[in-house]
Amino acid sequence: MNPRILAATTGRILRQLRHDRRTIALLVVVPAALLTLVYFMYADQPTPPGQPSTFDRIALVMLGIFPFVIMFLVTSIAMLRERTSGTLERLLTTPLGKLDLLFGYGIAFGLAAAVQAAVAAGVAYWIFDLSTVGSSGLVIGIAVIDAVLGVALGLFCSAFARTEFQAVQFLPVVVVPQLLLCGLFVARDQMAGWLQALSDAFPLSYAIEALQEVGAHAEPTGRMWRDVAVVIGAVVLALVLAAATLRRRSG
Repeated sequence: MNPRILAATTGRILRQLRHDRRTIALLVVVPAALLTLVYFMYADQPTPPGQPSTFDRIALVMLGIFPFVIMFLVTSIAMLRERTSGTLERLLTTPLGKLDLLFGYGIAFGLAAAVQAAVAAGVAYWIFDLSTVGSSGLVIGIAVIDAVLGVALGLFCSAFARTEFQAVQFLPVVVVPQLLLCGLFVARDQMAGWLQALSDAFPLSYAIEALQEVGAHAEPTGRMWRDVAVVIGAVVLALVLAAATLRRRSG
């Protein structure tokens, strides 16, 4: 990758994003609005002595899930538009390489994710009084990594779609199984063996486990760092695979 080309690509994507008010609203406003719904769903739930409240447990996980889902959807459609509009074909006739383009997307949307995570965490901690044993900074950092994971998987899946409708169809195929098996509904160690094996293969499971480690421990744990490393590795792998499968046009 060329650092100058990568920086120029990141800047171009950020400028496009800045002028797309609907996408900005989707990235920043929607997670905070969804957290508000979660708060009022569990506001009256009794809390056992010495245990975190239901809202604390659910909201902590949602701070990682919402950015992941939203970024997957936004980036898969954004890359598809680059192809169908002919922009990608023109860009790839320049010195711009595929990895420059895809990592540029990752960095640009990673910066957007940082704003998204900070706003959502601010709403959770300072408006709805979310309580975690660990640092809120670690929660925000892991939420950003989750969002970049969504970006990377969205870029990879967009290579196999020809229309925006097809891009959206990857949501129940790629995202929903990870949501069901990440440990949010049933603890992973209580699942059937084959379901647990699937859960262990999904990167979102490690992202959620990392958030739960921050929620339960005052200091970063070895398991948390391992989980974060697995998610970052999945991000890099997805971006490399996306570069290998990237087509100039959708056909």
